[in-house]
Amino acid sequence: MRIIVFGAAGSVGRRTTLEALSRGHEVTAVVRSPNRELPQGVTVSIGDAADPVRVTELTKGFDAAVGAVRAPSEHEQVAATDALLKGVAETGVRLLVVGGAATLKVPDSGKLVIDDPRYIGEEWRTAAEASASQHYRCIAEPTADWTYLSPPAILEPGERTGKYRKGTDDLLVDAEGISRISVEDLAVAVVDELEHPNHRRARFTVAD
Repeated sequence: MRIIVFGAAGSVGRRTTLEALSRGHEVTAVVRSPNRELPQGVTVSIGDAADPVRVTELTKGFDAAVGAVRAPSEHEQVAATDALLKGVAETGVRLLVVGGAATLKVPDSGKLVIDDPRYIGEEWRTAAEASASQHYRCIAEPTADWTYLSPPAILEPGERTGKYRKGTDDLLVDAEGISRISVEDLAVAVVDELEHPNHRRARFTVAD
């Protein structure tokens, strides 16, 4: 499979690139600067995920694209998602957007994660609002073949176990109420979905 990863120098993008390469896929990493450290074996392209014309140019001929972009503001995050969706709508390439947990429903309260202080403190409010707007932009998309992945509340580097639970619109928690996955296992879920699409034009979530 030919996979193109936008935001490949970031935490999720880099691990997704490594996971895809380890499975024998052909991977192109899109970065804005040529001086980013990237895994061996990846093809590097320079581009801006917020430029829909460039996204169209870059995604031609690929089987799937991953949007793992983390912009510094809500406006820029939504703009990048908008450009990715518009770009792949022109090429017909499947797009998996790695977003946030903000719009997942908390099972024991019925609140959205963004409104539950147990999971979103004030210091994370801006990022949560950006991911919520990003998800709503995907839902409103009339043409592109998109999938939106909401990580659990805690996403941090750790161990690759290759195992995870999967859900749709509810936050996945363990017996202690913790919602977590390693970035490595999130990358496993991303590539699994690219290889076997089960959530086209829909959202899914994963957790340990």
